[in-house]
Amino acid sequence: MHMEGGQLGSLVSRAPGLSYEKSQDMEDGAFHPQSATKTSGEMDKPLISHHLMDSDGNLAEVPTARVTFQEEAVGSPEVIFVAMFREHYSTLCSLSDQLAGKILVDVSNPTEQEHLQHRESNAEYLASLFPTCPVVKAFNVISAWTLQSGPRDGNRQVPVCSDQPEAKRAVLEMAQAMGFTPVDMGSLASAREVEAMPLRLLPGWKVPALLALGLFIFFYTYNFVRDVLQPYLQEDKNKFYKLPVSVVNMTLPCVAYVLLSLVYLPGVLAAALQLHRGTKYRRFPDWLDHWLQHRKQIGLLSFFCAALHALYSLCLPLRRSHRYELVNLVIKQVSANKSHLWVEEEVWRMEIYLSLGVLALGTLSLLAVTSLPSIANSLNWREFTFVQSTLGFVGLVLSTLHTLTYGWTRAFEESRYKFYLPPTFTLTLLVPCVVILAKVLFLLPCFSRRLYKIRRGWEKEGAIKFTLPGDHALAQKTSHV
Repeated sequence: MHMEGGQLGSLVSRAPGLSYEKSQDMEDGAFHPQSATKTSGEMDKPLISHHLMDSDGNLAEVPTARVTFQEEAVGSPEVIFVAMFREHYSTLCSLSDQLAGKILVDVSNPTEQEHLQHRESNAEYLASLFPTCPVVKAFNVISAWTLQSGPRDGNRQVPVCSDQPEAKRAVLEMAQAMGFTPVDMGSLASAREVEAMPLRLLPGWKVPALLALGLFIFFYTYNFVRDVLQPYLQEDKNKFYKLPVSVVNMTLPCVAYVLLSLVYLPGVLAAALQLHRGTKYRRFPDWLDHWLQHRKQIGLLSFFCAALHALYSLCLPLRRSHRYELVNLVIKQVSANKSHLWVEEEVWRMEIYLSLGVLALGTLSLLAVTSLPSIANSLNWREFTFVQSTLGFVGLVLSTLHTLTYGWTRAFEESRYKFYLPPTFTLTLLVPCVVILAKVLFLLPCFSRRLYKIRRGWEKEGAIKFTLPGDHALAQKTSHV
C-alpha cells in the first residue's frame, strides 16, 4: 500500500476490504494494481481515515491509499510501515539498497507460540536484516478498526521504541498528529515487551474473576446442600428443579455482596496499617498492594452479579413451579376456609426489602458507570473520590440493610438451621459488618485526626538527621521534618 504524496509508505502482505488474485508478474510479495478486484465500493474506502488530528487539534487531510509494487512503494517515502509477518521479512532483502536510510516502522505482532519460540522481537529481527535502516516498533497495539475510525478512550496509547532517537521522535510526532497518545518505551530492546502487550488476555481480571468464581462455587454448593440435598435426604422431597434458577438466584446476591465488601476492606486494612506505623511513606505489603489495584475489577464483578440477581428475580414468577406452588397455596387456603390471608409484618418486611435492594442496585450502577474511562476522565479527583468512596460506602450500607431485612428473624429460628448449617445470609454479613464497623471507628476524632495528619505527611518519628559536611560543630545539628 502506498500513500500518495510521497510521505508515507506501507508494505503489506494482506489488506482488509480487498480481495487479491495472484498473477505471474507479482514479485517479492507485491500486489499488482490490476490484480485487485473491487467489492461493492470497498476500493474507495481507505484503511486510514481521510481526516487526522494535527498537533494543534485541527483536522488535517491525509493522502489516499493505493495498491502498487513494493519497489515503487519504497521509492519516495521516508517512513515505511512494514505490515507483514516475520517470516516474510526476507522478501524485502532485495530492496535493501532502496530502503537504506529510511525509517522502518514494524507493526507486526507474533502469536503466543512465536513469542515464546523467538528470543528476539520481530522489530529486532527486522533491524538485523536491515542494519542501514532505523527501525521503530509502534502501532502494533492499535487495531485496523481504530486506525480507520480514530482513537477512542480505551486505546489511545501507542508504545514506541527504537535505538535511533531521530526516527523515534518522528514516529512519536506522527502518532500524536493522528490523535493518539504516544508513549516512549526506550530502546528497541523494549520491543519484546511491546509485542507481548496484545497477547495479554485481561491480565487485570484474572485474580478477581477467580475470586468471584470461587465465591460462586462455595455459596452455590452451600445453598444446594441446605435447600436441595437436605429436603431430599431428610424429608424425601425432590427439589432438584431449583438448581437452574432458584439456587443460582440465591447464590448471586451472596457473591455480589461479599465482592462489594472486598472492594472496601483493603482500604480499611491500609488505614489501620498507616495508623500502626505512624507514616504513609512505608510501602504496603505486596498482597495488599495488589488487592488495592484490583478493586475496580472486583467492584464491576459485584455489579455484574447484582444485575444478574435482579434479572433472575424478575424471572421467578415466570417459572412453572412457581405457578404450581401458587395454585397449591390457593387450594390449601380454600380447604382451610380462609377468606383473607394478610400478615402485616411480612408485608412491611418485603416492601422495605425490595426498596433497599433497588436503591443498592442503583448505587452500584452509578459506581459502575463512573468507572468507565470516558466518564471518569470527565470528573475531577474530588468528584471521582466522592462517587467511588462515599457513595460506594452508602451502597455497602444499603446492601447490608437489604440483607438484614431479608433475614429478619430467620437467624434465630431453629428450623432454619438445616444440617446444623446457618442460613446463607448470616455468612455473607461477616465481612461487610467488619468493614462498616471499621469505617465508623475511623470517623472518631482520635483516629480521624491522626489519619488525616499521616496522609498529609506527618510521621510518628519525624526527626530525620541530616549530617552537614565540613565543621564538626555543624555536624551536630539536625533538621526535623
